[in-house]
Amino acid sequence: MIYLSILMAERVGIVIILAFLLVNIPAFRRLLFAKTFAARLQLVIIFALFAILANITGIEIDPTNDLHDKVLLTAVNHNDSIVNARILAVTMAGIIGGPWVGGSVGLIAGLHRVMQGGFASQAWFYIPSSALIGLLSGYLYKDKNSSFTGMTPKRGFIVGLSMETIQMIFVFLFSPTGWRLVSFIALPMIIISSIGTSIFISVITMYLRQEEETRATQTHSVLQLTNETLPYFRNGLNRQSAEKVVKIIKAHTNFDAISITNRHIILAHVGAGSDHHIAGETMVTNLSESVIHSGQVRVAKNAEEIGCSHVNCPLQAAIVVPLRIGNKVAGTLKMYYTDSWRLTPVEIQLATGLGEIFANQIALGEAEMQAKLVRDAEIKSLQAQVNPHFFFNAINTISAMMRRDADKARQLLLQLSTYFRANLIGARATKITLAQERDHVNAYLSLEQTRFPDKYEVHFNSEVNNDVLLPPFTIQVLVENAIKHAFGNRKSGNKVLINIWRQNNRLILQVADNGCGIPASLLPKLGQEVVPSEHGSGTALQNLNQRLTGLYDQQSHLQFDTGKNGTKVTISLPLQTKGGTGNESLNRG
Repeated sequence: MIYLSILMAERVGIVIILAFLLVNIPAFRRLLFAKTFAARLQLVIIFALFAILANITGIEIDPTNDLHDKVLLTAVNHNDSIVNARILAVTMAGIIGGPWVGGSVGLIAGLHRVMQGGFASQAWFYIPSSALIGLLSGYLYKDKNSSFTGMTPKRGFIVGLSMETIQMIFVFLFSPTGWRLVSFIALPMIIISSIGTSIFISVITMYLRQEEETRATQTHSVLQLTNETLPYFRNGLNRQSAEKVVKIIKAHTNFDAISITNRHIILAHVGAGSDHHIAGETMVTNLSESVIHSGQVRVAKNAEEIGCSHVNCPLQAAIVVPLRIGNKVAGTLKMYYTDSWRLTPVEIQLATGLGEIFANQIALGEAEMQAKLVRDAEIKSLQAQVNPHFFFNAINTISAMMRRDADKARQLLLQLSTYFRANLIGARATKITLAQERDHVNAYLSLEQTRFPDKYEVHFNSEVNNDVLLPPFTIQVLVENAIKHAFGNRKSGNKVLINIWRQNNRLILQVADNGCGIPASLLPKLGQEVVPSEHGSGTALQNLNQRLTGLYDQQSHLQFDTGKNGTKVTISLPLQTKGGTGNESLNRG
Protein backbone atom coordinates (compact mmCIF):
# COMPACT_ATOMS: atom_id res chain seq x y z
CA MET A 1 0.00 0.00 0.00
CA ILE A 2 2.92 2.34 0.72
CA TYR A 3 4.39 1.67 -2.72
CA LEU A 4 0.98 2.34 -4.29
CA SER A 5 0.76 5.62 -2.37
CA ILE A 6 4.14 6.69 -3.74
CA LEU A 7 3.13 5.85 -7.29
CA MET A 8 -0.20 7.64 -6.85
CA ALA A 9 1.59 10.74 -5.47
CA GLU A 10 3.78 10.79 -8.58
CA ARG A 11 0.70 10.81 -10.85
CA VAL A 12 -1.01 13.55 -8.86
CA GLY A 13 2.25 15.53 -8.93
CA ILE A 14 2.15 15.53 -12.72
CA VAL A 15 -1.33 17.06 -12.65
CA ILE A 16 -0.25 19.69 -10.09
CA ILE A 17 2.78 20.69 -12.18
CA LEU A 18 0.58 21.10 -15.24
CA ALA A 19 -1.85 23.20 -13.19
CA PHE A 20 1.00 25.47 -12.11
CA LEU A 21 2.12 25.91 -15.72
CA LEU A 22 -1.43 26.49 -16.90
CA VAL A 23 -2.26 29.19 -14.37
CA ASN A 24 0.69 31.23 -15.66
CA ILE A 25 -1.09 31.59 -19.01
CA PRO A 26 -3.26 34.78 -19.01
CA ALA A 27 -5.80 33.25 -21.39
CA PHE A 28 -6.50 30.41 -18.93
CA ARG A 29 -6.91 32.82 -16.01
CA ARG A 30 -9.51 34.75 -18.00
CA LEU A 31 -11.43 31.52 -18.56
CA LEU A 32 -11.75 31.01 -14.80
CA PHE A 33 -14.16 33.94 -14.53
CA ALA A 34 -15.77 34.06 -17.97
CA LYS A 35 -19.45 33.14 -18.18
CA THR A 36 -19.78 32.53 -21.92
CA PHE A 37 -20.50 29.20 -23.60
CA ALA A 38 -17.20 29.41 -25.50
CA ALA A 39 -15.26 29.80 -22.24
CA ARG A 40 -17.07 26.85 -20.66
CA LEU A 41 -16.36 24.73 -23.73
CA GLN A 42 -12.66 25.58 -23.54
CA LEU A 43 -12.61 24.57 -19.86
CA VAL A 44 -14.22 21.25 -20.78
CA ILE A 45 -11.49 20.61 -23.37
CA ILE A 46 -8.67 21.56 -20.98
CA PHE A 47 -9.86 19.46 -18.04
CA ALA A 48 -10.87 16.57 -20.29
CA LEU A 49 -7.25 16.48 -21.48
CA PHE A 50 -6.16 16.50 -17.82
CA ALA A 51 -8.46 13.56 -17.10
CA ILE A 52 -7.31 11.58 -20.15
CA LEU A 53 -3.70 12.23 -19.15
CA ALA A 54 -4.53 10.92 -15.68
CA ASN A 55 -6.00 7.77 -17.24
CA ILE A 56 -3.03 6.97 -19.47
CA THR A 57 -0.46 7.69 -16.72
CA GLY A 58 -2.30 5.47 -14.24
CA ILE A 59 -1.07 2.29 -12.55
CA GLU A 60 -2.52 -0.99 -13.81
CA ILE A 61 -3.61 -3.46 -11.13
CA ASP A 62 -4.68 -7.05 -11.83
CA PRO A 63 -7.39 -9.10 -9.99
CA THR A 64 -4.78 -10.37 -7.50
CA ASN A 65 -3.84 -6.75 -6.62
CA ASP A 66 -0.43 -6.95 -8.29
CA LEU A 67 0.79 -3.60 -9.65
CA HIS A 68 2.01 -3.12 -13.23
CA ASP A 69 3.73 0.25 -13.45
CA LYS A 70 3.89 1.14 -17.14
CA VAL A 71 4.87 4.44 -18.75
CA LEU A 72 1.59 4.90 -20.65
CA LEU A 73 -1.62 2.90 -20.46
CA THR A 74 -3.22 3.13 -23.87
CA ALA A 75 -5.08 -0.13 -23.22
CA VAL A 76 -5.54 -2.52 -20.28
CA ASN A 77 -6.80 -6.06 -19.82
CA HIS A 78 -10.57 -6.06 -19.38
CA ASN A 79 -10.18 -7.79 -16.00
CA ASP A 80 -7.63 -5.26 -14.71
CA SER A 81 -8.23 -1.94 -12.97
CA ILE A 82 -6.37 1.39 -13.02
CA VAL A 83 -5.28 3.54 -10.08
CA ASN A 84 -5.15 7.14 -11.37
CA ALA A 85 -5.87 10.84 -10.71
CA ARG A 86 -8.88 11.03 -13.03
CA ILE A 87 -11.32 11.99 -10.26
CA LEU A 88 -9.02 14.84 -9.20
CA ALA A 89 -9.28 16.35 -12.71
CA VAL A 90 -13.06 15.83 -12.83
CA THR A 91 -13.54 17.35 -9.36
CA MET A 92 -11.49 20.43 -10.22
CA ALA A 93 -13.47 20.84 -13.45
CA GLY A 94 -16.68 20.97 -11.41
CA ILE A 95 -15.29 23.36 -8.79
CA ILE A 96 -13.90 25.79 -11.36
CA GLY A 97 -16.40 25.53 -14.20
CA GLY A 98 -19.60 24.47 -12.45
CA PRO A 99 -21.82 21.43 -12.97
CA TRP A 100 -22.03 21.70 -16.76
CA VAL A 101 -18.24 21.64 -17.15
CA GLY A 102 -17.74 19.06 -14.40
CA GLY A 103 -20.39 16.72 -15.76
CA SER A 104 -19.06 16.99 -19.33
CA VAL A 105 -15.47 16.32 -18.26
CA GLY A 106 -16.65 13.39 -16.13
CA LEU A 107 -18.52 11.92 -19.08
CA ILE A 108 -15.48 12.22 -21.37
CA ALA A 109 -13.11 10.87 -18.70
CA GLY A 110 -15.37 7.90 -17.96
CA LEU A 111 -15.80 7.10 -21.65
CA HIS A 112 -12.03 7.17 -22.15
CA ARG A 113 -11.56 4.82 -19.19
CA VAL A 114 -14.03 2.39 -20.78
CA MET A 115 -12.15 2.64 -24.09
CA GLN A 116 -8.93 1.68 -22.28
CA GLY A 117 -10.58 -1.55 -21.16
CA GLY A 118 -11.78 -2.40 -24.64
CA PHE A 119 -15.40 -1.43 -23.81
CA ALA A 120 -15.65 -4.33 -21.38
CA SER A 121 -19.04 -4.57 -19.70
CA GLN A 122 -17.58 -4.47 -16.18
CA ALA A 123 -16.02 -1.02 -16.87
CA TRP A 124 -19.13 0.88 -18.01
CA PHE A 125 -19.91 2.07 -14.49
CA TYR A 126 -16.98 4.53 -14.77
CA ILE A 127 -19.08 6.71 -17.11
CA PRO A 128 -22.00 7.46 -14.72
CA SER A 129 -19.71 7.59 -11.67
CA SER A 130 -17.34 10.16 -13.22
CA ALA A 131 -20.21 12.27 -14.63
CA LEU A 132 -21.99 12.21 -11.25
CA ILE A 133 -18.84 13.36 -9.45
CA GLY A 134 -18.40 16.23 -11.91
CA LEU A 135 -21.99 17.34 -11.44
CA LEU A 136 -21.88 17.08 -7.64
CA SER A 137 -18.61 19.01 -7.31
CA GLY A 138 -20.12 21.74 -9.49
CA TYR A 139 -23.53 21.93 -7.81
CA LEU A 140 -22.36 21.64 -4.21
CA TYR A 141 -19.25 23.78 -4.25
CA LYS A 142 -19.61 26.38 -7.00
CA ASP A 143 -19.94 29.91 -5.64
CA LYS A 144 -22.69 31.69 -7.58
CA ASN A 145 -20.84 34.97 -7.99
CA SER A 146 -17.21 34.19 -8.68
CA SER A 147 -16.62 30.51 -9.31
CA PHE A 148 -14.18 28.98 -6.83
CA THR A 149 -12.82 32.14 -5.14
CA GLY A 150 -14.45 31.15 -1.85
CA MET A 151 -12.84 27.68 -1.89
CA THR A 152 -10.07 27.24 0.69
CA PRO A 153 -7.43 24.48 0.55
CA LYS A 154 -9.04 22.86 3.60
CA ARG A 155 -12.42 22.85 1.96
CA GLY A 156 -10.82 21.57 -1.24
CA PHE A 157 -9.41 18.62 0.72
CA ILE A 158 -12.90 17.76 2.00
CA VAL A 159 -14.37 18.03 -1.50
CA GLY A 160 -11.66 15.79 -2.95
CA LEU A 161 -12.14 13.25 -0.17
CA SER A 162 -15.90 13.18 -0.72
CA MET A 163 -15.70 12.78 -4.49
CA GLU A 164 -13.06 10.04 -4.34
CA THR A 165 -15.15 8.22 -1.72
CA ILE A 166 -18.11 8.23 -4.11
CA GLN A 167 -15.87 6.66 -6.75
CA MET A 168 -14.81 3.94 -4.28
CA ILE A 169 -18.48 3.13 -3.58
CA PHE A 170 -19.04 2.60 -7.30
CA VAL A 171 -15.95 0.39 -7.52
CA PHE A 172 -17.14 -1.63 -4.53
CA LEU A 173 -20.62 -2.13 -6.01
CA PHE A 174 -19.78 -2.75 -9.67
CA SER A 175 -16.17 -3.94 -10.00
CA PRO A 176 -15.73 -7.73 -10.37
CA THR A 177 -13.11 -7.76 -7.62
CA GLY A 178 -15.23 -5.50 -5.36
CA TRP A 179 -14.01 -5.31 -1.77
CA ARG A 180 -10.64 -6.91 -2.50
CA LEU A 181 -9.78 -4.03 -4.85
CA VAL A 182 -11.32 -1.29 -2.69
CA SER A 183 -9.55 -2.44 0.48
CA PHE A 184 -6.22 -2.18 -1.36
CA ILE A 185 -6.60 1.11 -3.28
CA ALA A 186 -9.16 3.16 -1.32
CA LEU A 187 -6.92 4.73 1.33
CA PRO A 188 -4.05 5.78 -1.02
CA MET A 189 -6.42 7.11 -3.70
CA ILE A 190 -8.68 9.00 -1.31
CA ILE A 191 -5.88 10.61 0.72
CA ILE A 192 -3.54 11.43 -2.18
CA SER A 193 -6.36 12.70 -4.41
CA SER A 194 -7.72 14.88 -1.57
CA ILE A 195 -4.29 16.36 -0.95
CA GLY A 196 -3.94 16.92 -4.70
CA THR A 197 -7.28 18.78 -4.84
CA SER A 198 -6.17 20.97 -1.94
CA ILE A 199 -2.84 21.76 -3.61
CA PHE A 200 -4.54 22.41 -6.96
CA ILE A 201 -6.85 24.96 -5.30
CA SER A 202 -3.87 26.50 -3.45
CA VAL A 203 -1.85 26.95 -6.65
CA ILE A 204 -4.63 28.76 -8.48
CA THR A 205 -5.89 30.90 -5.58
CA MET A 206 -2.34 31.87 -4.58
CA TYR A 207 -1.56 33.10 -8.08
CA LEU A 208 -4.85 34.99 -8.36
CA ARG A 209 -4.30 36.55 -4.94
CA GLN A 210 -0.86 37.75 -6.02
CA GLU A 211 -2.37 39.14 -9.21
CA GLU A 212 -5.04 40.93 -7.15
CA GLU A 213 -2.38 42.45 -4.91
CA THR A 214 -0.45 43.57 -7.98
CA ARG A 215 -3.57 45.23 -9.35
CA ALA A 216 -4.17 46.96 -6.01
CA THR A 217 -0.61 48.27 -6.08
CA GLN A 218 -1.12 49.33 -9.67
CA THR A 219 -4.32 51.19 -8.72
CA HIS A 220 -2.45 52.97 -5.95
CA SER A 221 0.30 53.96 -8.39
CA VAL A 222 -2.26 55.30 -10.85
CA LEU A 223 -3.86 57.38 -8.09
CA GLN A 224 -0.52 58.87 -7.08
CA LEU A 225 0.42 59.60 -10.67
CA THR A 226 -2.98 61.18 -11.35
CA ASN A 227 -2.64 63.35 -8.28
CA GLU A 228 0.87 64.55 -9.12
CA THR A 229 0.48 65.03 -12.90
CA LEU A 230 -2.87 66.86 -12.88
CA PRO A 231 -1.39 70.36 -12.33
CA TYR A 232 0.99 69.96 -15.29
CA PHE A 233 -1.24 68.41 -17.95
CA ARG A 234 -3.95 70.95 -17.23
CA ASN A 235 -1.53 73.44 -18.79
CA GLY A 236 -1.68 71.49 -22.06
CA LEU A 237 0.60 69.06 -23.91
CA ASN A 238 3.91 70.92 -24.23
CA ARG A 239 7.58 70.43 -23.44
CA GLN A 240 7.35 71.99 -19.99
CA SER A 241 4.47 69.79 -18.80
CA ALA A 242 5.86 66.66 -20.51
CA GLU A 243 9.29 67.03 -18.82
CA LYS A 244 7.66 67.16 -15.39
CA VAL A 245 5.32 64.24 -16.11
CA VAL A 246 7.93 61.78 -17.46
CA LYS A 247 10.02 62.25 -14.32
CA ILE A 248 6.98 61.55 -12.11
CA ILE A 249 6.08 58.40 -14.08
CA LYS A 250 9.69 57.16 -13.94
CA ALA A 251 9.76 57.66 -10.17
CA HIS A 252 6.56 55.66 -9.60
CA THR A 253 7.08 52.77 -12.03
CA ASN A 254 9.77 50.23 -12.91
CA PHE A 255 10.10 51.20 -16.58
CA ASP A 256 13.62 51.89 -17.86
CA ALA A 257 12.59 54.86 -19.99
CA ILE A 258 9.55 57.12 -20.41
CA SER A 259 8.83 59.34 -23.37
CA ILE A 260 6.01 61.71 -24.39
CA THR A 261 5.58 63.10 -27.90
CA ASN A 262 3.16 65.23 -29.81
CA ARG A 263 2.35 64.28 -33.40
CA HIS A 264 5.76 65.37 -34.70
CA ILE A 265 8.49 65.71 -32.09
CA ILE A 266 9.69 64.25 -28.80
CA LEU A 267 8.50 66.52 -26.01
CA ALA A 268 10.37 64.75 -23.19
CA HIS A 269 12.38 61.57 -22.63
CA VAL A 270 13.95 60.25 -19.43
CA GLY A 271 15.94 57.06 -18.81
CA ALA A 272 17.69 54.65 -21.17
CA GLY A 273 18.27 55.93 -24.69
CA SER A 274 18.38 59.60 -23.67
CA ASP A 275 21.49 60.11 -25.80
CA HIS A 276 19.47 59.88 -29.02
CA HIS A 277 15.82 60.21 -27.90
CA ILE A 278 16.21 63.96 -27.44
CA ALA A 279 13.47 66.42 -26.53
CA GLY A 280 12.67 68.86 -29.31
CA GLU A 281 13.83 66.56 -32.08
CA THR A 282 11.77 64.44 -34.45
CA MET A 283 10.66 60.96 -33.38
CA VAL A 284 13.17 58.20 -34.10
CA THR A 285 10.92 55.11 -33.88
CA ASN A 286 8.56 53.70 -36.48
CA LEU A 287 6.31 52.41 -33.68
CA SER A 288 5.36 55.92 -32.55
CA GLU A 289 4.38 56.97 -36.06
CA SER A 290 2.28 53.83 -36.40
CA VAL A 291 0.38 54.60 -33.19
CA ILE A 292 -0.25 58.22 -34.22
CA HIS A 293 -1.71 57.15 -37.56
CA SER A 294 -3.72 54.16 -36.27
CA GLY A 295 -4.82 55.54 -32.90
CA GLN A 296 -4.31 52.08 -31.37
CA VAL A 297 -2.12 50.91 -28.48
CA ARG A 298 0.92 49.05 -29.81
CA VAL A 299 3.22 46.67 -27.92
CA ALA A 300 6.74 45.86 -29.14
CA LYS A 301 8.62 42.89 -27.71
CA ASN A 302 11.94 43.39 -29.45
CA ALA A 303 14.12 46.13 -30.92
CA GLU A 304 13.01 45.37 -34.47
CA GLU A 305 9.37 46.03 -33.61
CA ILE A 306 10.30 49.31 -31.93
CA GLY A 307 12.10 50.37 -35.08
CA CYS A 308 14.51 52.89 -33.56
CA SER A 309 16.79 54.50 -36.19
CA HIS A 310 19.74 54.42 -33.78
CA VAL A 311 21.77 51.23 -34.26
CA ASN A 312 22.85 50.80 -30.63
CA CYS A 313 19.55 51.74 -28.98
CA PRO A 314 19.27 49.82 -25.68
CA LEU A 315 15.46 49.72 -25.70
CA GLN A 316 14.16 46.19 -26.28
CA ALA A 317 10.43 46.37 -25.39
CA ALA A 318 7.86 49.13 -25.50
CA ILE A 319 4.24 50.07 -24.92
CA VAL A 320 3.06 53.05 -26.94
CA VAL A 321 -0.32 54.53 -26.00
CA PRO A 322 -2.06 57.21 -28.09
CA LEU A 323 -3.07 60.38 -26.25
CA ARG A 324 -6.45 60.81 -27.88
CA ILE A 325 -8.25 64.14 -27.53
CA GLY A 326 -11.72 63.67 -28.95
CA ASN A 327 -11.31 62.00 -32.36
CA LYS A 328 -7.73 63.17 -32.82
CA VAL A 329 -4.46 61.68 -31.58
CA ALA A 330 -2.53 64.58 -30.05
CA GLY A 331 0.59 62.58 -29.17
CA THR A 332 1.88 59.41 -27.53
CA LEU A 333 2.92 58.09 -24.13
CA LYS A 334 5.79 55.61 -24.51
CA MET A 335 7.13 53.26 -21.84
CA TYR A 336 10.26 51.21 -22.47
CA TYR A 337 12.22 48.29 -21.04
CA THR A 338 15.81 47.33 -21.82
CA ASP A 339 14.91 43.66 -21.22
CA SER A 340 11.92 42.36 -23.18
CA TRP A 341 11.06 39.64 -20.61
CA ARG A 342 10.05 42.31 -18.08
CA LEU A 343 7.09 43.36 -20.21
CA THR A 344 3.97 41.63 -18.79
CA PRO A 345 0.19 42.14 -19.16
CA VAL A 346 0.20 44.09 -15.87
CA GLU A 347 2.55 46.74 -17.33
CA ILE A 348 0.52 46.89 -20.55
CA GLN A 349 -2.67 47.46 -18.56
CA LEU A 350 -0.96 50.11 -16.41
CA ALA A 351 0.35 51.99 -19.44
CA THR A 352 -3.01 51.88 -21.20
CA GLY A 353 -4.81 53.21 -18.12
CA LEU A 354 -2.31 56.00 -17.62
CA GLY A 355 -2.62 57.01 -21.26
CA GLU A 356 -6.40 57.35 -20.95
CA ILE A 357 -6.14 59.37 -17.74
CA PHE A 358 -3.46 61.67 -19.16
CA ALA A 359 -5.49 62.19 -22.32
CA ASN A 360 -8.47 63.25 -20.18
CA GLN A 361 -6.25 65.61 -18.19
CA ILE A 362 -4.85 67.16 -21.37
CA ALA A 363 -8.35 67.48 -22.79
CA LEU A 364 -9.52 69.20 -19.62
CA GLY A 365 -6.59 71.60 -19.86
CA GLU A 366 -7.28 72.38 -23.51
CA ALA A 367 -10.95 72.90 -22.75
CA GLU A 368 -10.06 75.41 -20.06
CA MET A 369 -7.83 77.37 -22.42
CA GLN A 370 -10.41 77.32 -25.20
CA ALA A 371 -13.14 78.39 -22.78
CA LYS A 372 -11.28 81.66 -22.16
CA LEU A 373 -11.61 82.57 -25.84
CA VAL A 374 -15.36 82.13 -26.28
CA ARG A 375 -18.39 84.20 -25.31
CA ASP A 376 -19.26 82.15 -22.23
CA ALA A 377 -15.63 82.00 -21.03
CA GLU A 378 -16.42 82.60 -17.39
CA ILE A 379 -19.14 79.93 -17.28
CA LYS A 380 -17.17 77.25 -19.11
CA SER A 381 -14.00 77.95 -17.17
CA LEU A 382 -15.86 77.27 -13.95
CA GLN A 383 -17.36 74.11 -15.45
CA ALA A 384 -13.94 72.84 -16.46
CA GLN A 385 -12.38 73.31 -13.04
CA VAL A 386 -12.08 70.24 -10.86
CA ASN A 387 -12.75 71.21 -7.27
CA PRO A 388 -9.35 70.54 -5.63
CA HIS A 389 -10.89 69.74 -2.25
CA PHE A 390 -13.29 67.25 -3.79
CA PHE A 391 -10.49 65.72 -5.91
CA PHE A 392 -8.08 65.25 -2.99
CA ASN A 393 -10.86 63.95 -0.74
CA ALA A 394 -11.78 61.43 -3.44
CA ILE A 395 -8.14 60.34 -3.84
CA ASN A 396 -7.81 59.87 -0.08
CA THR A 397 -11.08 57.93 0.08
CA ILE A 398 -10.04 55.58 -2.73
CA SER A 399 -6.59 55.08 -1.21
CA ALA A 400 -8.15 54.17 2.16
CA MET A 401 -10.70 51.86 0.51
CA MET A 402 -7.94 50.07 -1.39
CA ARG A 403 -6.58 48.64 1.86
CA ARG A 404 -9.95 47.09 2.71
CA ASP A 405 -11.61 46.34 -0.63
CA ALA A 406 -9.57 46.55 -3.84
CA ASP A 407 -12.61 45.86 -6.05
CA LYS A 408 -14.55 48.71 -4.44
CA ALA A 409 -11.52 50.98 -4.87
CA ARG A 410 -11.39 50.22 -8.61
CA GLN A 411 -15.12 50.95 -8.89
CA LEU A 412 -14.62 54.30 -7.17
CA LEU A 413 -11.71 55.05 -9.50
CA LEU A 414 -14.05 54.47 -12.44
CA GLN A 415 -16.59 56.83 -10.84
CA LEU A 416 -13.86 59.45 -10.46
CA SER A 417 -13.07 58.99 -14.15
CA THR A 418 -16.78 59.49 -14.93
CA TYR A 419 -16.72 62.67 -12.84
CA PHE A 420 -13.71 63.98 -14.82
CA ARG A 421 -15.35 63.04 -18.11
CA ALA A 422 -18.49 64.95 -17.13
CA ASN A 423 -16.37 68.02 -16.36
CA LEU A 424 -14.81 67.71 -19.80
CA ILE A 425 -18.21 67.40 -21.49
CA GLY A 426 -19.49 70.36 -19.49
CA ALA A 427 -16.56 72.46 -20.61
CA ARG A 428 -17.38 71.84 -24.27
CA ALA A 429 -21.17 71.90 -24.35
CA THR A 430 -23.83 74.30 -23.18
CA LYS A 431 -26.45 71.52 -23.07
CA ILE A 432 -26.26 67.81 -22.31
CA THR A 433 -28.80 65.01 -21.97
CA LEU A 434 -30.46 64.05 -18.72
CA ALA A 435 -28.69 60.66 -18.92
CA GLN A 436 -25.29 62.39 -18.96
CA GLU A 437 -26.23 64.66 -16.08
CA ARG A 438 -27.50 61.68 -14.11
CA ASP A 439 -24.21 59.81 -14.63
CA HIS A 440 -22.36 62.83 -13.30
CA VAL A 441 -24.59 63.05 -10.23
CA ASN A 442 -24.25 59.30 -9.57
CA ALA A 443 -20.45 59.53 -9.83
CA TYR A 444 -20.39 62.42 -7.36
CA LEU A 445 -22.72 60.63 -4.95
CA SER A 446 -20.77 57.35 -5.10
CA LEU A 447 -17.61 59.12 -3.99
CA GLU A 448 -19.34 61.31 -1.41
CA GLN A 449 -21.38 58.48 0.13
CA THR A 450 -18.26 56.34 0.44
CA ARG A 451 -16.70 59.12 2.50
CA PHE A 452 -19.82 59.43 4.67
CA PRO A 453 -21.60 56.04 4.72
CA ASP A 454 -25.30 56.15 5.60
CA LYS A 455 -25.24 59.92 6.16
CA TYR A 456 -27.28 60.82 3.07
CA GLU A 457 -30.22 59.17 1.35
CA VAL A 458 -30.75 60.39 -2.23
CA HIS A 459 -33.70 59.43 -4.44
CA PHE A 460 -33.98 60.19 -8.16
CA ASN A 461 -37.48 60.21 -9.68
CA SER A 462 -37.90 61.08 -13.35
CA GLU A 463 -41.04 61.08 -15.49
CA VAL A 464 -39.33 62.20 -18.70
CA ASN A 465 -37.07 60.55 -21.27
CA ASN A 466 -33.32 60.53 -20.75
CA ASP A 467 -32.74 62.47 -24.00
CA VAL A 468 -34.18 65.76 -22.70
CA LEU A 469 -31.58 68.55 -22.64
CA LEU A 470 -30.41 70.76 -19.81
CA PRO A 471 -27.27 72.78 -19.00
CA PRO A 472 -24.33 70.78 -17.58
CA PHE A 473 -24.17 70.49 -13.76
CA THR A 474 -27.71 71.80 -13.25
CA ILE A 475 -28.76 68.92 -10.95
CA GLN A 476 -25.26 68.20 -9.65
CA VAL A 477 -24.81 71.73 -8.31
CA LEU A 478 -28.15 71.61 -6.47
CA VAL A 479 -27.46 68.16 -5.00
CA GLU A 480 -23.98 69.17 -3.88
CA ASN A 481 -25.35 72.39 -2.40
CA ALA A 482 -27.94 70.41 -0.40
CA ILE A 483 -25.37 67.92 0.88
CA LYS A 484 -22.94 70.66 1.92
CA HIS A 485 -25.32 73.18 3.46
CA ALA A 486 -28.75 71.72 4.24
CA PHE A 487 -28.11 69.40 7.18
CA GLY A 488 -25.57 71.10 9.40
CA ASN A 489 -23.98 68.60 11.79
CA ARG A 490 -26.79 66.07 11.58
CA LYS A 491 -25.28 62.58 11.10
CA SER A 492 -28.31 60.61 9.87
CA GLY A 493 -31.83 60.94 8.50
CA ASN A 494 -30.64 63.35 5.80
CA LYS A 495 -32.71 62.98 2.64
CA VAL A 496 -32.43 64.56 -0.80
CA LEU A 497 -35.20 64.01 -3.36
CA ILE A 498 -34.69 64.77 -7.06
CA ASN A 499 -37.93 65.06 -9.07
CA ILE A 500 -38.13 65.68 -12.81
CA TRP A 501 -41.37 65.99 -14.76
CA ARG A 502 -42.98 67.71 -17.73
CA GLN A 503 -45.47 70.52 -17.31
CA ASN A 504 -47.01 71.58 -20.62
CA ASN A 505 -43.99 72.59 -22.75
CA ARG A 506 -41.64 73.07 -19.83
CA LEU A 507 -39.17 70.71 -18.12
CA ILE A 508 -39.42 70.96 -14.33
CA LEU A 509 -36.40 70.07 -12.19
CA GLN A 510 -36.76 70.05 -8.42
CA VAL A 511 -34.24 69.16 -5.70
CA ALA A 512 -35.74 68.98 -2.21
CA ASP A 513 -34.15 68.22 1.16
CA ASN A 514 -35.37 67.76 4.73
CA GLY A 515 -32.67 69.98 6.15
CA CYS A 516 -32.71 73.01 8.41
CA GLY A 517 -33.90 75.52 5.83
CA ILE A 518 -32.27 78.70 4.54
CA PRO A 519 -32.07 81.80 6.75
CA ALA A 520 -34.45 84.51 5.57
CA SER A 521 -31.58 87.01 5.37
CA LEU A 522 -29.77 84.90 2.73
CA LEU A 523 -32.76 84.02 0.57
CA PRO A 524 -32.80 87.20 -1.59
CA LYS A 525 -29.06 86.81 -2.28
CA LEU A 526 -29.04 83.19 -3.45
CA GLY A 527 -28.45 82.96 -7.18
CA GLN A 528 -28.06 86.72 -7.46
CA GLU A 529 -24.68 87.31 -5.83
CA VAL A 530 -21.76 85.49 -4.23
CA VAL A 531 -22.72 84.11 -0.80
CA PRO A 532 -19.49 82.93 0.89
CA SER A 533 -19.63 80.01 3.33
CA GLU A 534 -17.24 77.79 5.27
CA HIS A 535 -17.85 74.95 2.78
CA GLY A 536 -17.22 76.79 -0.49
CA SER A 537 -16.67 80.00 -2.42
CA GLY A 538 -20.38 80.74 -2.82
CA THR A 539 -20.27 81.08 -6.60
CA ALA A 540 -21.98 77.82 -7.65
CA LEU A 541 -25.63 78.93 -7.35
CA GLN A 542 -24.90 82.35 -8.82
CA ASN A 543 -23.10 80.77 -11.78
CA LEU A 544 -25.92 78.27 -12.33
CA ASN A 545 -28.58 80.98 -12.22
CA GLN A 546 -26.66 83.12 -14.74
CA ARG A 547 -26.29 80.18 -17.10
CA LEU A 548 -30.00 79.33 -16.90
CA THR A 549 -31.22 82.84 -17.60
CA GLY A 550 -28.53 83.41 -20.24
CA LEU A 551 -29.33 80.22 -22.16
CA TYR A 552 -33.11 80.42 -21.86
CA ASP A 553 -35.25 83.15 -20.29
CA GLN A 554 -36.01 84.84 -16.97
CA GLN A 555 -38.64 82.20 -16.26
CA SER A 556 -35.80 79.65 -15.99
CA HIS A 557 -34.22 81.20 -12.89
CA LEU A 558 -33.74 79.36 -9.58
CA GLN A 559 -36.84 79.33 -7.38
CA PHE A 560 -36.42 78.69 -3.63
CA ASP A 561 -39.09 77.46 -1.21
CA THR A 562 -37.68 77.01 2.29
CA GLY A 563 -38.85 76.46 5.83
CA LYS A 564 -37.91 74.66 9.03
CA ASN A 565 -38.69 71.29 7.42
CA GLY A 566 -36.32 71.75 4.50
CA THR A 567 -35.80 73.46 1.15
CA LYS A 568 -37.04 72.96 -2.40
CA VAL A 569 -35.17 74.44 -5.35
CA THR A 570 -37.18 74.39 -8.59
CA ILE A 571 -36.14 75.15 -12.16
CA SER A 572 -38.46 75.47 -15.16
CA LEU A 573 -36.78 75.11 -18.57
CA PRO A 574 -38.15 75.05 -22.12
CA LEU A 575 -38.57 71.37 -23.02
CA GLN A 576 -35.93 70.33 -25.53
CA THR A 577 -34.65 66.91 -26.59
CA LYS A 578 -31.45 65.68 -28.21
CA GLY A 579 -33.30 64.98 -31.45
CA GLY A 580 -34.24 68.62 -31.76
CA THR A 581 -37.87 68.47 -30.57
CA GLY A 582 -38.84 71.43 -28.44
CA ASN A 583 -40.04 74.98 -28.40
CA GLU A 584 -36.70 76.64 -29.14
CA SER A 585 -33.82 76.08 -31.51
CA LEU A 586 -30.93 74.13 -30.04
CA ASN A 587 -28.45 76.25 -31.96
CA ARG A 588 -28.77 79.01 -29.44
CA GLY A 589 -25.74 79.30 -27.13
